[in-house]
Amino acid sequence: MNAMTPLIPARVAGEPAVILEKARSGQRLTPDDALVLALAAPLHDLCAAAMEARLARHGKNAYYVHNVHINFTNVCINACRFCAFSKVKGAAGARTLSVDDIVAELDARGDAPIREIHVVGGLNPDLPLSYYVDMLRAISRARPDAGIKAFTAVEVSHLADTMGVSEFEILSTLKDAGLMMLPGGGAEVFSPALREKLCPEKISGERWLQVHATAHGMGLPTNATMLFGHIENWSDRVAHLSALRDLQDLTGGFACFIPLAYQPANNKLGAKGPDGTTVLRLIALSRLFLDNIPHLKAYWAMLGIKAAQMALWAGADDFDGTLVEERIGHAAGADSPKGMTLAQLRHAITSAGMVPVERTPDFQPIG
Repeated sequence: MNAMTPLIPARVAGEPAVILEKARSGQRLTPDDALVLALAAPLHDLCAAAMEARLARHGKNAYYVHNVHINFTNVCINACRFCAFSKVKGAAGARTLSVDDIVAELDARGDAPIREIHVVGGLNPDLPLSYYVDMLRAISRARPDAGIKAFTAVEVSHLADTMGVSEFEILSTLKDAGLMMLPGGGAEVFSPALREKLCPEKISGERWLQVHATAHGMGLPTNATMLFGHIENWSDRVAHLSALRDLQDLTGGFACFIPLAYQPANNKLGAKGPDGTTVLRLIALSRLFLDNIPHLKAYWAMLGIKAAQMALWAGADDFDGTLVEERIGHAAGADSPKGMTLAQLRHAITSAGMVPVERTPDFQPIG
């Protein structure tokens, strides 16, 4: 056992089986329960219990969306140690799209039935709030049938600080311009000690949670994420899940939890990334512990398609989407395709033994 491995709480022999039965009976798991399962439950038993919970919620449905990713700028004033996407202003490869550029990207998709426009970028200090408003309105005009999921809590906080106003005012302005939902990026791992090593310039985990609470109070659903497989341990992961579950108890605004597998290439952190058993263990634990968040994503862009298919049998019910074109994970070395066709998505889901169900950004089934 190394310094990064937390001690299992002192429990009776056979405790993982007792806790799994507790989960099967519908009782809420405590953080100590979760830590015991994470460290001591046989993987097969853990995944089987999570699969039961998944089947009870969603049957064999596996949701997907026809979406497009727009990363409008990679210029960022933060310097997250795990990020291979961001650039400082004026550096080689730094780019910022104009609103016309963004519309042109969407127009290039022809009449493809896009349901979701996923928009995130760096914290570019040269972009005023009007740029974001104009972007949302232009996207809404170009793709009136698509929902816009845009701007992480980190971006919202950056705009609030830049403009000298509250996050509520920023979110109200963006919602009026067409924002449908917030993505879950920027959560990383909530531990203050780890954030100091991973992303000291980024907003705190507490502020990330507050932005999402504000969005929920305005009727904006959001996703939640956790970056895993770097320098965190299971205690850090369970604490992160606990904070998400506590907020969901208060607001009910999280639609989906997305575990993001750390990608080790082209960044300063030097960690290795999670192995396959860690991926499945975290997926399964998340399904059992996050009893109040309806959806759990197997994000194939960072897990890889094969691991994402396995995750569908460990509790995950969402396979994300076409992702044309994902840049952030691939900048850090993700070796999955940058995008998939709808036919490829459906094939990946059906070949895993699940039933593909197309959805909207806020997880409403289509058709």
